[in-house]
Amino acid sequence: MDQTKYIFVTGGVTSSLGKGIIAASLAKLLQARGYRTTIQKFDPYINVDPGTLNPYEHGECYVTDDGAETDLDLGHYERFLNVPTSQANNVTTGRVYLSVIEKERRGEFLGKTVQVVPHITNEIKERMQLLGNSGNYDIVITEIGGTVGDIESLPYIESVRQLVWDLGESNSIVVHLTLVPYLAAAGELKTKPTQHSVKTLMESGIKADILVCRTEHELSDELRQKMASFCNVTRDSVIQSIDASTIYEVPNLMQEEGLDVVALKKLELPLKNTPDLKNWNVFLHRLKNPKHVVNIGLIGKYVELQDSYKSILEAFIHAGAANETKVNVVSVHSEYIDTHNVAEKFKDLDGVLVAPGFGERGIEGKIEAVRYAREHDIPFFGICLGMQMAVIEYSRNVLGLKDSNSTEMNEGTANPVIDLMEEQKTITDKGGTMRLGAWKCDIKDNTLARRIYGSAQIQERHRHRYEYNGEYAESLEKAGLRSSGTNPDTGLVEIVELPEHPFFIGVQYHPEYKSTVANPHPLFVSFVEATVKAKQK
Repeated sequence: MDQTKYIFVTGGVTSSLGKGIIAASLAKLLQARGYRTTIQKFDPYINVDPGTLNPYEHGECYVTDDGAETDLDLGHYERFLNVPTSQANNVTTGRVYLSVIEKERRGEFLGKTVQVVPHITNEIKERMQLLGNSGNYDIVITEIGGTVGDIESLPYIESVRQLVWDLGESNSIVVHLTLVPYLAAAGELKTKPTQHSVKTLMESGIKADILVCRTEHELSDELRQKMASFCNVTRDSVIQSIDASTIYEVPNLMQEEGLDVVALKKLELPLKNTPDLKNWNVFLHRLKNPKHVVNIGLIGKYVELQDSYKSILEAFIHAGAANETKVNVVSVHSEYIDTHNVAEKFKDLDGVLVAPGFGERGIEGKIEAVRYAREHDIPFFGICLGMQMAVIEYSRNVLGLKDSNSTEMNEGTANPVIDLMEEQKTITDKGGTMRLGAWKCDIKDNTLARRIYGSAQIQERHRHRYEYNGEYAESLEKAGLRSSGTNPDTGLVEIVELPEHPFFIGVQYHPEYKSTVANPHPLFVSFVEATVKAKQK
């Protein structure tokens, strides 16, 4: 294929309709037909990246191999396609403006007045075509964040309008995701919001080629016909997206609706073969027909918002299916755990995961959770801050260093078993300055980590400023907390475990970022397996 084709996904009526899932599902179907496909997300907020955003604001911050802090939708793209994303797959308005302003400061615009059109839109168009121009992809799907009609989305919509014109006939299409609400009082579905949304898009100069309609009820043929005629699309371009029990059903639902077929027709591409979803459906079958059920406590401090731990929740779905086990994730707010109530809170749990996070709020609850899991032989898994809490807990309660802490929580602690990384000490800016992206880790022989990974060296993604203080490693090792994985270049401890415990492991990195449907992460698979065994005992 000489010419890369482009699909733009926009959203109307309301946010949170699932543009990312529709984009990922369409990409999955095109990939399953043999097309090299990737997805990118353009976000209209002015933050340069979501790295400085509170999880309550925007859900989790996802991290790629090349160290980009990105929108959580990139996690969906990777989980569906099993292909790593990069810095180029996520662009924010902040990044666009920063780049244009830097060019202006360097004098690259030769003294011209810098304006939204053409300078901002040219920057956006350039970035929209970056992956397509790499020669690695046949089809690039671009998800435009926000809702059509938002002030902040206008430069993106204008850029899409220009790009559709630049690319010429049949080289790009626009998929518009919209809502068809059900009015219970009238007992009917309403198409008017969709009509208004498409009209708003047309006022910006963009014609929707395909409508994907989110709905709680089946769309009748009559309704589809009505939307087709009122929104200027062909009848086969009105696609129903009905609520599903799991996001992983959506590719099958989109295939039944013929979304991939109509997209390829409009792009004038051959249908090639039928999508091969065999392995995907094996996963779905296992997900829907579990043989076991376990309750795993997710101990965190942002548990009110599910999206704060999106990748962890999805990794449990993948690992659950691999074990033919339904994993009930029980959210436990660490701020409300103490020595008096921990036994009550944990009485129905088969395993405990202490989640990542920042700052001192809820820290003592996390430490108490680790202690209880360790002393009561409950399978334990600590991620990033969760691993650090395991080191502090062991230092306090086994090594006897009662005032052990992290300098993140107490700068003056006499025993900083967790300390700021050396290269972080001179950094003042918060954004994009942590230890980020994929780093190597050497795993020792005859350890739980080695058994889980089946490999002597791995690469995992990081996002942290504080680390296990190596000065305490020897005494902790002698006391029984084994350092089973270290970074070959820095010597930093990456993995700790307790050989005497049924399952106790803490990792400094974020394994959840690499778990996909096709490759569930081995740490999560082993952890779920351990909880099943613990429950059976």
